[in-house]
Amino acid sequence: MEPTGIAGVDDEPALALRNAAVELRLRNHRVSMLAAVQVEERIRALGFSEEDTRTLADHFLDAERRGKRGHGLARVDWLETLTGLDPAAEPECVLAEACFERWEGRGALGYLTLAAICAGQLEDPPEAARLIVAHDCFPTGMLGYWARRIAAGGLLAVLTATSPPRLGHPDGGPKLTGTNPLAIAIPSSDGRPIVSDVSMGRVTYGDVIAGAASEDELVPFGGEHAHKAFALALGLQLLVDSLIGDGYGAVMLVAQPSADPVPALRTRAAGLRLPGDA
Repeated sequence: MEPTGIAGVDDEPALALRNAAVELRLRNHRVSMLAAVQVEERIRALGFSEEDTRTLADHFLDAERRGKRGHGLARVDWLETLTGLDPAAEPECVLAEACFERWEGRGALGYLTLAAICAGQLEDPPEAARLIVAHDCFPTGMLGYWARRIAAGGLLAVLTATSPPRLGHPDGGPKLTGTNPLAIAIPSSDGRPIVSDVSMGRVTYGDVIAGAASEDELVPFGGEHAHKAFALALGLQLLVDSLIGDGYGAVMLVAQPSADPVPALRTRAAGLRLPGDA
């Protein structure tokens, strides 16, 4: 006899429910696999190499899975409308020192420039810390994706990037700065890094592209305290501009951690979802 409250193998309703759950997981997996194939086919059709196709598709699909639709599949639609797209362009590291690197996008999509930068840092990590500046680096997508790559390799990362001016002063006037997100990724010995990734806008331009927001909603976040987000956006804009010159770019700090604070934080958080958790 089965204990009360535990479904036995001959409990048909329980089996049906269990089978339905398994079937749902399998169906979602098949849908995910189908989406990945279709996304790669569309990107490949634009002329990108196999490696770049996989890089772009993985970024868009990861954004979609994390609920950041503005950086997800809507961006494939957007790429298909771009004029002057050069899928053969390759970024280049034009200056490499122990603690500093400068990269030029050379017409490559910013996603691919950041992918090359991340690969370079993981292949040749800094002894202590390194600042990386990337000129002609746009669009960059979900910055937390790139910062997470660095943290997965045991390094900490701080990353920001600029975009066309879409945020105005809270008191009105012209658009002065991009939404300029900031991502901070801290590695952890438990394999679960903390990844904070915040745009300074109430919504992102990606949300507008995805149809989830209107351009009128592109304002600094914070309501009556929006001057704080505006100050951060402007500071990040000028930081990047000071280092790259004209155009759009990204700035990343990569460093070796000297402590492992994340596991203790998770213990104190007692199961709460923390930034970057799936």
